[in-house]
Amino acid sequence: MSSTPSSAYWRGVRDGLPFLLVIGPFSLLFGVVATEAGLNVLEALAFSVVVIAGAAQFAALQLLQDNAPTLIVILSALAINLRMAMYSASLTTHLGAAPLWQRALVAYFTVDQSFALATATFEKERDWSLAQKVAYFFGCVTPICPMWYVLTVVGALIGNTIPPEFALDFALPITFIAMIAPMLRTVPHLAAAGVAVTMSLVLAGLPLNLGLLASALLGMIAGAQAELWVNRKLAKEAQG
Repeated sequence: MSSTPSSAYWRGVRDGLPFLLVIGPFSLLFGVVATEAGLNVLEALAFSVVVIAGAAQFAALQLLQDNAPTLIVILSALAINLRMAMYSASLTTHLGAAPLWQRALVAYFTVDQSFALATATFEKERDWSLAQKVAYFFGCVTPICPMWYVLTVVGALIGNTIPPEFALDFALPITFIAMIAPMLRTVPHLAAAGVAVTMSLVLAGLPLNLGLLASALLGMIAGAQAELWVNRKLAKEAQG
């Protein structure tokens, strides 16, 4: 049982360490791909520091290589990162009372891994104070985000000297499967995921990543409608 902000912080560090198994290959791969796309080491690092969102970084880089219009690149990255808005809304119930500078750092360091760990732990530790929750969140990102920057640089430096049989690209799908699968516990979650996956396959042939934009939007609409349906059903059951 964590009883102080310090112990909560170190618990966050311990919980975040296993994610290095996927963050490492993922960030190495981005560094490699970035240099293959023509970015130098400093530009690759700046990309990771400013965006700090792996899936959006890969998508934007691919579209830039395909000479897609800048607007399409930006919209695609925003569509991929729309989940961050939902993450922020969820974390606000726990961390919204923190000082502005802490909330600004939390906003910057809100990534898939820190969100997944924080929300799962906050649900278990309902008696934690705000200070404990903030400390735990920053503990989670301590082993994750700095290593993302460092290994981006390493990947950019070693370039394509990594043997292809290492298959670093496995890290992206495995990361999302590991984080998303445990969250698919409600009808709205399942509806949103099902529609988004199905439509992304149906619309995969659209140019300039437009299929991804459309499937993300349709998935959110499906999830919202399912949420309304569930709420109406529960309200009727309560009345009857």
